[in-house]
Amino acid sequence: MGTLREVEASFVVPGPAGVAIRDRLRVSEADAAVLTEVGVYLGSLAAGDLAERSRQGLGHDAASWAVRKRSLTGRSSARWAGSITKATHDQWALARRGQAAHMARLRGHIASIEARLARPLGAKADKREGLVRGYGSRGEWHAKSRRLQTLKDRLAVVEADRAAGRVRVVRGGKRLANTRHHLQAAGLDEQAWRQRWRAERMFLAADGETGKRFGNETIRVTDTGQLSLKLPAPLARLANAPHGRYLLDATVAFRHRSQEWCDRVTANRAVAYRIHHDVMRGRWYVTASWQRAAAPVLPLQAALARGVVGVDMNDDHLAAWHLDVHGNPVGEPQRFFYDLTGTAEHRDAQIRHALTRLLHHTRRCGASAIAIEDLDFSDGTSREKHGRNKRFRRLVSRFPTAKLKARLVSMAAEQDIAVVAVDPAYTSRWGAQHWQQPLTTTTRKISRHDAASIAIGRRALGHPIRRRTTPPPHHRSDGAGHRIVQARPEVRRREETRPHVPGPRTGCAPPGHGAKAGDQGAQHRSGHPAEHESWQQDSLPLSL
Repeated sequence: MGTLREVEASFVVPGPAGVAIRDRLRVSEADAAVLTEVGVYLGSLAAGDLAERSRQGLGHDAASWAVRKRSLTGRSSARWAGSITKATHDQWALARRGQAAHMARLRGHIASIEARLARPLGAKADKREGLVRGYGSRGEWHAKSRRLQTLKDRLAVVEADRAAGRVRVVRGGKRLANTRHHLQAAGLDEQAWRQRWRAERMFLAADGETGKRFGNETIRVTDTGQLSLKLPAPLARLANAPHGRYLLDATVAFRHRSQEWCDRVTANRAVAYRIHHDVMRGRWYVTASWQRAAAPVLPLQAALARGVVGVDMNDDHLAAWHLDVHGNPVGEPQRFFYDLTGTAEHRDAQIRHALTRLLHHTRRCGASAIAIEDLDFSDGTSREKHGRNKRFRRLVSRFPTAKLKARLVSMAAEQDIAVVAVDPAYTSRWGAQHWQQPLTTTTRKISRHDAASIAIGRRALGHPIRRRTTPPPHHRSDGAGHRIVQARPEVRRREETRPHVPGPRTGCAPPGHGAKAGDQGAQHRSGHPAEHESWQQDSLPLSL
């Protein structure tokens, strides 16, 4: 068996740092017309500011930021200008992070192809030597060499853009922009596409301010649900309330976390708002968000005091099993299915529904923690890693790792359930090896994913994944195989290969170092060290 990689320690995932809630705005036609006009106008200002920020590149500083804000203030207001410039800065920074990730991904692909091109045709991989497999044919080798040059050209372009501080951002989305050239395939006409394009490029967002009335002066929502917004200076003619404000006829009634939101606006604490138009549904929505104080992370031992529910994430379901504090599976395995096909809204609803059922199952079991794998498929979708297995590459690429973990942490915090992240190394393999067959009966079929959930839960609890100690063989030697011992949680390297002990592999102790080395001097037998010592007759007669 090859050398196993070191297993990282488990940890409790910190809770969410922010909250976002949404409600539908049932606006009238007059309100919809005003919101559209204001959003389109502010969106044009945001587009111009993003272009100016992109032209500045790496030469941007606080002084240039102030110049941009003063320019926007005259055409809108000071608060609208602050919201626009901050959103522009965040969008530019996000593009830079995406650019860096794209460079790292290209370099990884280039390194993988170069390593495989250097190997002979048909060569097999050797994990001990760290060698990858070679390509199967001369034609594949030639095609990959051409792809290597293409990737190098792409990397050169991205590196030049990053060195110059250039980013490539499309307000409204690159996918929607490309849809303009494929309207028939998308099932849209030009007018429908333009409505969606205009809605995506509108800007109706304002950051909150602590100490101001109801936590926001630009977009204000009172504790009774009345929504009003500050109009830009050129659109002051649309005002129907004092101080250049427009009061909507529709009211806001947040259903989720309504009491927490009401406490914030009553205390004049900062709340950010965003108004969005969904053209496909013909609806308007308002989203409120705010930051939470950082809560202390629960210690790992306290989180696992009442057992844990191990969860194995898969492409179409969550496999869960409740484990007690000793690492023993309790009850029956649970599977929570979801469908990741269809629209993004459908996928998001499926994930939320599956996680809701998982949290309810955890509360019924009496556990206070959920153990999941700390998965990261950022480099696992490349064709160089999985070859021509397009089905598996597609499965890994649509795996909802980041969204599922973020949703789970946010929803579990509301239920006072801790989320424990464990190292995903060998959980599926060892779970199937040690738990799948022993738990399978004539009336219960255990899958590989159910066994992996047990392995995940045991790793979170600090127990080794192997099921139980093998009974000793009929003799002391290793003729029947190595005798595995149930290692304690504090024993290091308990899930790795046995370290090599130098010296002869015998059970005898050196002379004078045994368990009874100190008592042998009082015994009289042949070959005893006392027979070789000096001896003197006692002066008293033996007859006495």
